[in-house]
Amino acid sequence: MGSYVIKRVIQAFFLIKLVMVIVFLLLHMTGDPVLIMLDTDATSEDIAEMRKVMGFDQPLWVQYIRFFKSALKGDFGESIEHGEPAMALVLERFPATLEMALGAFMFAVVIGIPFGCLAAFKEGSLYDKICIGITVLIQAVPDFWLAIMSIMFFSVFLGVLPSFGRGGWQHFIMPAFAASTYHMARLARLMRSQMLEVMRQDYIRTARAKGLNEKVILMVHALKNSAIPIVTVLGLDLGILLGGTVIIEVVFAWPGVGRLVIEAISNRDFPIVQSAVFLMASGFVLINLMVDLLYAYLDPRISYA
Repeated sequence: MGSYVIKRVIQAFFLIKLVMVIVFLLLHMTGDPVLIMLDTDATSEDIAEMRKVMGFDQPLWVQYIRFFKSALKGDFGESIEHGEPAMALVLERFPATLEMALGAFMFAVVIGIPFGCLAAFKEGSLYDKICIGITVLIQAVPDFWLAIMSIMFFSVFLGVLPSFGRGGWQHFIMPAFAASTYHMARLARLMRSQMLEVMRQDYIRTARAKGLNEKVILMVHALKNSAIPIVTVLGLDLGILLGGTVIIEVVFAWPGVGRLVIEAISNRDFPIVQSAVFLMASGFVLINLMVDLLYAYLDPRISYA
Protein backbone atom coordinates (compact mmCIF):
# COMPACT_ATOMS: atom_id res chain seq x y z
CA MET A 1 0.00 0.00 0.00
CA GLY A 2 2.76 2.44 0.95
CA SER A 3 4.70 1.94 -2.28
CA TYR A 4 1.50 2.34 -4.29
CA VAL A 5 0.69 5.65 -2.58
CA ILE A 6 4.24 6.93 -3.15
CA LYS A 7 4.05 5.98 -6.82
CA ARG A 8 0.70 7.71 -7.22
CA VAL A 9 2.00 10.86 -5.49
CA ILE A 10 4.95 10.97 -7.92
CA GLN A 11 2.58 10.51 -10.84
CA ALA A 12 0.38 13.27 -9.45
CA PHE A 13 3.36 15.64 -9.28
CA PHE A 14 4.23 15.12 -12.93
CA LEU A 15 0.57 15.34 -13.94
CA ILE A 16 0.12 18.68 -12.18
CA LYS A 17 3.38 19.91 -13.74
CA LEU A 18 2.06 18.96 -17.20
CA VAL A 19 -1.18 20.82 -16.52
CA MET A 20 0.76 23.92 -15.47
CA VAL A 21 2.88 23.79 -18.63
CA ILE A 22 -0.23 23.60 -20.83
CA VAL A 23 -1.97 26.44 -18.96
CA PHE A 24 1.19 28.57 -19.06
CA LEU A 25 1.47 28.17 -22.83
CA LEU A 26 -2.23 28.75 -23.49
CA LEU A 27 -2.28 31.90 -21.36
CA HIS A 28 0.67 33.39 -23.19
CA MET A 29 -1.08 32.71 -26.49
CA THR A 30 -4.04 34.91 -25.48
CA GLY A 31 -2.10 38.16 -25.83
CA ASP A 32 0.11 40.62 -23.99
CA PRO A 33 -1.24 41.66 -20.54
CA VAL A 34 0.84 44.84 -20.69
CA LEU A 35 -1.56 46.22 -23.32
CA ILE A 36 -4.39 45.98 -20.76
CA MET A 37 -2.34 47.36 -17.87
CA LEU A 38 -1.34 50.55 -19.70
CA ASP A 39 -3.55 53.34 -21.04
CA THR A 40 -4.50 53.42 -24.69
CA ASP A 41 -2.28 56.45 -25.24
CA ALA A 42 0.86 54.65 -23.98
CA THR A 43 3.84 54.90 -26.31
CA SER A 44 5.82 51.97 -27.64
CA GLU A 45 8.64 52.94 -25.25
CA ASP A 46 6.22 52.73 -22.28
CA ILE A 47 5.05 49.29 -23.43
CA ALA A 48 8.63 48.05 -23.88
CA GLU A 49 9.62 49.35 -20.44
CA MET A 50 6.64 47.72 -18.75
CA ARG A 51 7.30 44.41 -20.52
CA LYS A 52 10.89 44.55 -19.26
CA VAL A 53 9.76 45.29 -15.69
CA MET A 54 7.26 42.41 -15.76
CA GLY A 55 9.76 40.05 -17.39
CA PHE A 56 7.63 39.50 -20.50
CA ASP A 57 10.52 40.53 -22.77
CA GLN A 58 12.40 37.32 -21.98
CA PRO A 59 12.02 34.07 -23.98
CA LEU A 60 9.01 31.96 -23.07
CA TRP A 61 11.09 29.08 -21.68
CA VAL A 62 12.96 31.50 -19.40
CA GLN A 63 9.64 32.88 -18.13
CA TYR A 64 8.39 29.37 -17.44
CA ILE A 65 11.52 28.32 -15.51
CA ARG A 66 11.24 31.46 -13.39
CA PHE A 67 7.56 30.77 -12.78
CA PHE A 68 8.16 27.09 -11.93
CA LYS A 69 10.94 27.85 -9.43
CA SER A 70 8.70 30.33 -7.66
CA ALA A 71 5.73 27.95 -7.75
CA LEU A 72 7.76 25.25 -5.99
CA LYS A 73 8.07 27.70 -3.08
CA GLY A 74 4.35 28.41 -3.15
CA ASP A 75 4.82 31.79 -4.79
CA PHE A 76 2.68 32.22 -7.92
CA GLY A 77 3.42 35.90 -8.24
CA GLU A 78 1.30 38.98 -7.67
CA SER A 79 -1.99 39.61 -9.37
CA ILE A 80 -1.56 42.07 -12.22
CA GLU A 81 -5.04 43.49 -11.61
CA HIS A 82 -5.12 43.57 -7.78
CA GLY A 83 -1.43 43.94 -6.91
CA GLU A 84 -1.70 41.24 -4.20
CA PRO A 85 -0.31 37.67 -3.97
CA ALA A 86 -2.30 35.63 -6.49
CA MET A 87 -2.58 32.46 -4.41
CA ALA A 88 -3.84 34.43 -1.41
CA LEU A 89 -6.64 35.89 -3.55
CA VAL A 90 -7.57 32.43 -4.84
CA LEU A 91 -7.55 30.90 -1.35
CA GLU A 92 -9.73 33.77 -0.15
CA ARG A 93 -12.39 32.80 -2.72
CA PHE A 94 -11.93 29.03 -2.38
CA PRO A 95 -14.26 28.50 0.65
CA ALA A 96 -17.20 29.83 -1.39
CA THR A 97 -16.44 27.46 -4.28
CA LEU A 98 -15.92 24.55 -1.87
CA GLU A 99 -19.24 25.33 -0.17
CA MET A 100 -21.13 25.25 -3.47
CA ALA A 101 -19.30 22.15 -4.73
CA LEU A 102 -19.97 20.16 -1.55
CA GLY A 103 -23.59 21.30 -1.49
CA ALA A 104 -24.11 20.26 -5.12
CA PHE A 105 -22.34 16.98 -4.40
CA MET A 106 -24.64 16.25 -1.45
CA PHE A 107 -27.74 17.07 -3.55
CA ALA A 108 -26.51 14.64 -6.22
CA VAL A 109 -25.79 11.84 -3.73
CA VAL A 110 -28.87 12.24 -1.52
CA ILE A 111 -31.29 12.44 -4.46
CA GLY A 112 -29.53 10.53 -7.26
CA ILE A 113 -28.60 7.29 -5.45
CA PRO A 114 -32.04 6.61 -3.85
CA PHE A 115 -33.79 7.42 -7.15
CA GLY A 116 -31.56 4.97 -9.01
CA CYS A 117 -31.95 2.24 -6.39
CA LEU A 118 -35.73 2.51 -6.34
CA ALA A 119 -35.90 2.52 -10.14
CA ALA A 120 -33.86 -0.71 -10.23
CA PHE A 121 -35.91 -2.25 -7.43
CA LYS A 122 -39.12 -1.49 -9.37
CA GLU A 123 -37.79 -2.33 -12.83
CA GLY A 124 -40.38 -1.96 -15.57
CA SER A 125 -42.89 -0.16 -13.35
CA LEU A 126 -44.39 3.27 -13.96
CA TYR A 127 -42.02 4.74 -11.38
CA ASP A 128 -39.03 3.29 -13.26
CA LYS A 129 -40.19 4.79 -16.56
CA ILE A 130 -40.86 8.19 -14.98
CA CYS A 131 -37.46 8.15 -13.33
CA ILE A 132 -35.70 7.35 -16.62
CA GLY A 133 -37.64 10.08 -18.42
CA ILE A 134 -36.85 12.71 -15.76
CA THR A 135 -33.13 11.89 -15.68
CA VAL A 136 -32.84 12.05 -19.48
CA LEU A 137 -34.68 15.39 -19.48
CA ILE A 138 -32.48 16.84 -16.71
CA GLN A 139 -29.30 15.79 -18.50
CA ALA A 140 -30.52 17.55 -21.64
CA VAL A 141 -31.19 20.85 -19.86
CA PRO A 142 -28.18 23.23 -19.64
CA ASP A 143 -27.38 24.18 -16.07
CA PHE A 144 -27.19 27.91 -16.86
CA TRP A 145 -30.72 27.82 -18.33
CA LEU A 146 -31.98 26.00 -15.25
CA ALA A 147 -30.23 28.58 -13.06
CA ILE A 148 -31.89 31.47 -14.89
CA MET A 149 -35.31 29.80 -14.76
CA SER A 150 -34.85 29.16 -11.02
CA ILE A 151 -34.15 32.86 -10.47
CA MET A 152 -37.21 33.81 -12.53
CA PHE A 153 -39.52 31.44 -10.63
CA PHE A 154 -38.28 31.42 -7.03
CA SER A 155 -36.88 34.96 -6.82
CA VAL A 156 -38.93 37.07 -9.23
CA PHE A 157 -42.30 35.26 -9.31
CA LEU A 158 -42.51 33.74 -5.81
CA GLY A 159 -40.00 35.99 -4.05
CA VAL A 160 -38.96 33.26 -1.59
CA LEU A 161 -35.24 32.99 -2.38
CA PRO A 162 -32.56 35.64 -3.07
CA SER A 163 -31.42 35.83 -6.67
CA PHE A 164 -27.69 36.42 -6.17
CA GLY A 165 -24.85 36.71 -3.68
CA ARG A 166 -23.58 34.57 -0.82
CA GLY A 167 -25.12 34.78 2.63
CA GLY A 168 -27.41 32.48 4.58
CA TRP A 169 -28.79 29.11 3.54
CA GLN A 170 -31.36 30.85 1.33
CA HIS A 171 -28.57 32.07 -0.97
CA PHE A 172 -27.12 28.57 -1.13
CA ILE A 173 -30.07 26.44 -2.29
CA MET A 174 -30.52 27.55 -5.91
CA PRO A 175 -26.82 27.65 -6.92
CA ALA A 176 -26.04 24.28 -5.35
CA PHE A 177 -29.11 22.60 -6.83
CA ALA A 178 -28.53 24.06 -10.31
CA ALA A 179 -24.91 22.87 -10.22
CA SER A 180 -25.96 19.37 -9.10
CA THR A 181 -28.71 18.51 -11.60
CA TYR A 182 -26.59 16.96 -14.37
CA HIS A 183 -24.52 14.94 -11.89
CA MET A 184 -27.65 13.91 -10.02
CA ALA A 185 -29.31 12.55 -13.17
CA ARG A 186 -26.17 10.75 -14.35
CA LEU A 187 -25.68 9.19 -10.92
CA ALA A 188 -29.30 7.99 -10.82
CA ARG A 189 -29.02 6.33 -14.25
CA LEU A 190 -25.69 4.71 -13.41
CA MET A 191 -27.00 3.53 -10.04
CA ARG A 192 -30.01 1.94 -11.73
CA SER A 193 -27.93 0.09 -14.35
CA GLN A 194 -25.40 -1.16 -11.79
CA MET A 195 -28.09 -2.33 -9.39
CA LEU A 196 -29.90 -4.19 -12.17
CA GLU A 197 -26.67 -5.94 -13.12
CA VAL A 198 -25.91 -6.92 -9.52
CA MET A 199 -29.47 -8.02 -8.75
CA ARG A 200 -29.20 -10.66 -11.50
CA GLN A 201 -26.12 -12.30 -9.95
CA ASP A 202 -26.21 -15.80 -8.45
CA TYR A 203 -25.50 -14.71 -4.88
CA ILE A 204 -28.57 -12.43 -4.95
CA ARG A 205 -30.74 -15.36 -6.05
CA THR A 206 -29.18 -17.43 -3.26
CA ALA A 207 -29.99 -14.72 -0.71
CA ARG A 208 -33.58 -14.65 -1.92
CA ALA A 209 -33.77 -18.43 -1.77
CA LYS A 210 -32.70 -18.25 1.88
CA GLY A 211 -35.67 -16.01 2.57
CA LEU A 212 -33.82 -12.76 3.27
CA ASN A 213 -35.82 -9.57 3.24
CA GLU A 214 -35.64 -7.62 -0.04
CA LYS A 215 -34.48 -4.49 1.78
CA VAL A 216 -31.62 -6.42 3.38
CA ILE A 217 -30.65 -7.86 -0.01
CA LEU A 218 -30.75 -4.41 -1.56
CA MET A 219 -28.83 -2.53 1.14
CA VAL A 220 -26.35 -5.16 2.39
CA HIS A 221 -25.58 -7.30 -0.66
CA ALA A 222 -26.44 -5.36 -3.81
CA LEU A 223 -25.53 -1.80 -2.88
CA LYS A 224 -21.95 -2.46 -1.75
CA ASN A 225 -21.16 -4.70 -4.71
CA SER A 226 -22.33 -2.04 -7.16
CA ALA A 227 -20.42 0.72 -5.39
CA ILE A 228 -17.06 0.69 -7.24
CA PRO A 229 -18.24 2.36 -10.49
CA ILE A 230 -20.45 4.66 -8.42
CA VAL A 231 -17.50 5.74 -6.25
CA THR A 232 -15.44 6.35 -9.40
CA VAL A 233 -18.10 8.65 -10.82
CA LEU A 234 -18.56 10.38 -7.45
CA GLY A 235 -14.84 11.16 -7.31
CA LEU A 236 -14.90 12.57 -10.83
CA ASP A 237 -18.05 14.57 -10.11
CA LEU A 238 -16.60 16.15 -6.98
CA GLY A 239 -13.47 17.15 -8.89
CA ILE A 240 -15.55 18.56 -11.73
CA LEU A 241 -17.75 20.51 -9.32
CA LEU A 242 -14.71 22.06 -7.64
CA GLY A 243 -13.44 23.42 -10.93
CA GLY A 244 -16.55 23.51 -13.08
CA THR A 245 -19.06 25.77 -11.32
CA VAL A 246 -17.88 28.82 -13.26
CA ILE A 247 -21.14 29.47 -15.12
CA ILE A 248 -23.27 28.98 -12.00
CA GLU A 249 -21.04 31.36 -10.03
CA VAL A 250 -21.40 34.00 -12.74
CA VAL A 251 -25.19 33.61 -13.01
CA PHE A 252 -25.73 33.86 -9.24
CA ALA A 253 -22.88 36.37 -8.65
CA TRP A 254 -21.38 33.81 -6.28
CA PRO A 255 -17.97 35.08 -5.01
CA GLY A 256 -16.01 31.92 -5.77
CA VAL A 257 -12.83 30.96 -7.59
CA GLY A 258 -14.63 30.41 -10.90
CA ARG A 259 -15.91 33.97 -11.06
CA LEU A 260 -12.46 35.26 -10.10
CA VAL A 261 -10.85 33.21 -12.89
CA ILE A 262 -13.32 34.55 -15.48
CA GLU A 263 -12.39 38.10 -14.50
CA ALA A 264 -8.67 37.19 -14.52
CA ILE A 265 -8.90 35.69 -18.03
CA SER A 266 -10.62 38.83 -19.29
CA ASN A 267 -7.84 40.96 -17.80
CA ARG A 268 -5.06 38.50 -18.77
CA ASP A 269 -4.13 38.25 -15.11
CA PHE A 270 -1.86 35.22 -15.55
CA PRO A 271 -0.86 34.68 -11.88
CA ILE A 272 -4.51 34.41 -10.78
CA VAL A 273 -5.35 31.85 -13.47
CA GLN A 274 -2.21 29.80 -12.81
CA SER A 275 -2.87 29.77 -9.05
CA ALA A 276 -6.48 28.68 -9.51
CA VAL A 277 -5.57 25.94 -11.99
CA PHE A 278 -2.86 24.61 -9.68
CA LEU A 279 -5.27 24.50 -6.73
CA MET A 280 -8.07 22.81 -8.70
CA ALA A 281 -5.74 20.31 -10.41
CA SER A 282 -4.20 19.36 -7.06
CA GLY A 283 -7.64 18.85 -5.55
CA PHE A 284 -8.78 16.74 -8.50
CA VAL A 285 -5.69 14.50 -8.31
CA LEU A 286 -6.03 14.12 -4.53
CA ILE A 287 -9.70 13.14 -4.80
CA ASN A 288 -8.91 10.47 -7.40
CA LEU A 289 -6.11 9.09 -5.21
CA MET A 290 -8.58 8.74 -2.32
CA VAL A 291 -11.04 6.99 -4.65
CA ASP A 292 -8.35 4.49 -5.73
CA LEU A 293 -7.54 3.68 -2.11
CA LEU A 294 -11.24 3.23 -1.33
CA TYR A 295 -11.50 0.45 -3.92
CA ALA A 296 -9.68 -2.02 -1.63
CA TYR A 297 -12.30 -1.50 1.09
CA LEU A 298 -15.24 -1.95 -1.29
CA ASP A 299 -13.78 -5.02 -3.03
CA PRO A 300 -11.38 -7.26 -1.02
CA ARG A 301 -10.22 -8.84 -4.29
CA ILE A 302 -8.37 -5.61 -5.12
CA SER A 303 -4.81 -5.54 -3.83
CA TYR A 304 -2.15 -2.82 -3.93
CA ALA A 305 0.76 -5.15 -3.22
